[in-house]
Amino acid sequence: MGQQDVWRLLSRFNSLKRANVILQHLRMSMHTEASEVLLERRGCAGVITLNRPKFLNALSLNMIRQIYPQLKKWEQDPETFLIIIKGAGGKAFCAGGDIKAISEAKNTRQNLTRDFFREEYILNNAIASCQKPYVALIDGITMGGGVGLSVHGRFRVATERSLFAMPETGIGLFPDVGGGYFLPRLQGKLGYFLALTGFRLKGRDVHRAGIATHFVDSEKLHKLEEELLALKSPAAEDIAGVLESYHAESKMDQDKSVIFEEHVDKINRCFSANTVEQIIENLRQDGSPFAIEQLKVISKMSPTSLKITLRQLLEGSSKTLQEVLTMEYRLTQACMEGHDFHEGVRAVLVDKDQSPKWKPANLNEVTDEDLNSYFKSLGSSDLKF
Repeated sequence: MGQQDVWRLLSRFNSLKRANVILQHLRMSMHTEASEVLLERRGCAGVITLNRPKFLNALSLNMIRQIYPQLKKWEQDPETFLIIIKGAGGKAFCAGGDIKAISEAKNTRQNLTRDFFREEYILNNAIASCQKPYVALIDGITMGGGVGLSVHGRFRVATERSLFAMPETGIGLFPDVGGGYFLPRLQGKLGYFLALTGFRLKGRDVHRAGIATHFVDSEKLHKLEEELLALKSPAAEDIAGVLESYHAESKMDQDKSVIFEEHVDKINRCFSANTVEQIIENLRQDGSPFAIEQLKVISKMSPTSLKITLRQLLEGSSKTLQEVLTMEYRLTQACMEGHDFHEGVRAVLVDKDQSPKWKPANLNEVTDEDLNSYFKSLGSSDLKF
């Protein structure tokens, strides 16, 4: 073999090496993106693991696009008898949608602000209508988009580490993902209170409020999951039986009083109004430490968001879930064009100064005409379930 042949071989070898390096980088990139959510067939179940623990499993469009088609496949698969969804990392089930990326998309990728909410709500509806028993293990922080991935399912299991909230009025949005459907259907006016104040429910209170269907001590959660996976061709009743038995055996915080129980009458009385202004007046007239605290909280929220939220719940109380999701999609697109959402994200997640400058800054500046503009129909841009 001559020197020229050797150089030719070396050149070819180096080209192959470079190609392999490029392929490795591509594979790593694809794996990183794909591993945001793990989709596994285990035992009798399809298991969804939200896998962004460093970001408290915040929901991205990529995750939605992986979960939805797999959910539909498992729903049609005769060998899949239930679907389990959980979060990785031990701190959060899912702390919400990746709203920072959504806000940033206003100046870069306009499509994301449409695609994310549209596809998220279509997934929420698919969870609600899923023909297979759907079990959400809401261990840890469960907010916003995380609520949408769980609350519409047949079974929702809380633990002592569960932390539920719909804090959207504090970032210039509203409690979406079907909040207009499930919140007004909670006991009394509890849902209105949670929606307007972003109040946090913890542990057993998540079950007592009706957000979760069962409560299980977190240390027993792995054993519960394994027992569910080991079931042989289970019906919904068999799954419910296992959940009921674990619920009955879980004693943690059993004797702890419900955090909102002593305030139920105040909540029902003060939040039974058709305007935010009247709710505020009711709280002022009540004058209790609890009422004064809620006034402080509400005063920090976006005035526009407060008015949108109350109307959303009032209208949603008599709508179907699909009708509510369609309404909420219209609202999100209007909010994306407005000021407060982007200002709220800036104040809470970007600059973190916690001092948003709302426009308008006062409730009386948010007119009925302003409010009506958020609820207008978007026609062909609506959801297609």
